[in-house]
Amino acid sequence: MKIVILDGYTENPGDLSWAELEKLGDVTVYDRTSLTDETEAIARLAGAEIAITNKTPITRRVIDACPDLKYISMLATGYNVVDAGYAKEKGIPLSNIPTYGTAAVGQFAIAMLLEICHHVAHHSQSVHEGRWASCVDWCYWDYPLIELDGKTMGIIGFGRIGQQTGRIAKALGMKILAYDSYPSDSGRAIAAYVDLDVLLASSDVIALHCPLFPETEGIINRETIAKMKDGVILLNNSRGPLVVEQDLADALNSGKVYAAGLDVVSTEPISKDNPLLRAKNCFITPHISWAPKESRQRIMDTVVQNVRSYLDGAPVNVVNL
Repeated sequence: MKIVILDGYTENPGDLSWAELEKLGDVTVYDRTSLTDETEAIARLAGAEIAITNKTPITRRVIDACPDLKYISMLATGYNVVDAGYAKEKGIPLSNIPTYGTAAVGQFAIAMLLEICHHVAHHSQSVHEGRWASCVDWCYWDYPLIELDGKTMGIIGFGRIGQQTGRIAKALGMKILAYDSYPSDSGRAIAAYVDLDVLLASSDVIALHCPLFPETEGIINRETIAKMKDGVILLNNSRGPLVVEQDLADALNSGKVYAAGLDVVSTEPISKDNPLLRAKNCFITPHISWAPKESRQRIMDTVVQNVRSYLDGAPVNVVNL
């Protein structure tokens, strides 16, 4: 049984083990495979029955050129890089990793918020550079320091991750509002469900935790920003295209939006001409909300489960059949 992992490095840069997967077949791990050159993926998948990918596309052409391919598993939740419909036509099950990073992604959203509120990294660096040792006062701060207790967080998309973020924010004393197409009892225990305009107008902090669908693409834009409070804080560690980036950059530069914490952008890696790179008070991290070792171990465990279930004749976490 030949198993090929097309881009294993971000999942396992060396701190995890492929050993459990290697018990199931002859495993070849490539750190990276071209995202644009289909011929490289085709060459690497030659003779493979099982393909595992994170961001490397498995297109119709790749599928047609790899007749031995019988099963595909993602190393992620999203599966848009695979032509899922064509795989279905060919009778190839496609599995994803449905849940692995709820705690980590919620934690990261709050970490971005706390950095905006306190600029911990900046002030620590200033101390190491000698500013406190030479300060005439017993303390100093270079940015407004923000207390969250009593403020309102609005969360757009209130599934597992949105609710996790809401629970942490609520523990900090925040009032939680939620906008979601499918209200739930677990959500009602944390937040008050409201319509989008109410959330935009009432929130001191807005966090995005919704999937990227046609109806949510660009949900943060010039018009929706205009409905927000002056000085709002925006957090996005969901999907980059939820935000019209030039509109957010303009709002940051004007002060309408006080600050943004972003772990995702529209094109990744980020383009050098992305307007958010030059916007005021814009904190950008390189899509790492998902990446604590504990979360990546859950991905590893689920991939092994996916492959084992396929070999047992009962594939699980299938998204295209």
